[in-house]
Amino acid sequence: MQDWIINIMDDFGYLGISMLIMLENIFPPIPSEVILTFGGFMTTYTNLHAWGVVVASTIGSLLGAVVLFGVGRILSAERLGKILDGKIGQILHFRKEDVYKACDWFNSKGKSTVLFCRCIPIVRSLISIPAGMANMKFGIFMIFTTIGSLIWNTVLVILGVVASASWEKIVKGTDTFTQITIVVLGLIFLICAALFIKNRILKKDK
Repeated sequence: MQDWIINIMDDFGYLGISMLIMLENIFPPIPSEVILTFGGFMTTYTNLHAWGVVVASTIGSLLGAVVLFGVGRILSAERLGKILDGKIGQILHFRKEDVYKACDWFNSKGKSTVLFCRCIPIVRSLISIPAGMANMKFGIFMIFTTIGSLIWNTVLVILGVVASASWEKIVKGTDTFTQITIVVLGLIFLICAALFIKNRILKKDK
C-alpha cells in the first residue's frame, strides 16, 4: 500500500494528497502518517511547499469527515434506538435510552471531544460518526474538525520535512504510537463494557 500511496502523490501532487487523506478519513486503515510525512519529504526535492501539503491534506480531512458525519446523521440516534429495542439490544444489554444519554453527553462535551480525537490515530476519523448521530451543529463540527486536522497534519508534515530522506523512521515511530493507542482503547472499551453490563445485570436483580 505504501508504494501505491507514494506513486499517487508523485503523479498528482497536492490533488493526490487531498484525495488520499479523504480516503484515509473514510477508511482508517489507510495510513495518514505515510501520506503526511512523505508529503513533507516531497517538499525537499519537488516544487511542493509545506504549507501547500498542509492545506491540501486538511481539505481532504474535511471532505472525509463530512462523509462520515453524514453517515452518523443517516444512522441517527432514533434509528439506532429502534434497533436496540429489539433482540439485539437485549443480547447486548443496551436500550434506546442509553443511546440518548450518550448523545446528550456528546452534545455537552462535543467540541472538546472532536478537537481532541482529531489528533488520535484511528479515532480521529471515526469521531465524525457520533458527531453526526448526536446532531452536532454542522458549523461547530467543521470548526473543531478543521482545528484538530490542522494540528495533526501540520505536525506530521513538519516532521517529514525535518526528517527528509529518513521520513520512514517517523512512520515507524507513529506506527508504534498507533499500536499503543489501539491497545489502550481496546482495554478502555472492554472495561467500560464490563462495568456497563455488570451494572445493568445488578439493576435487573434488584
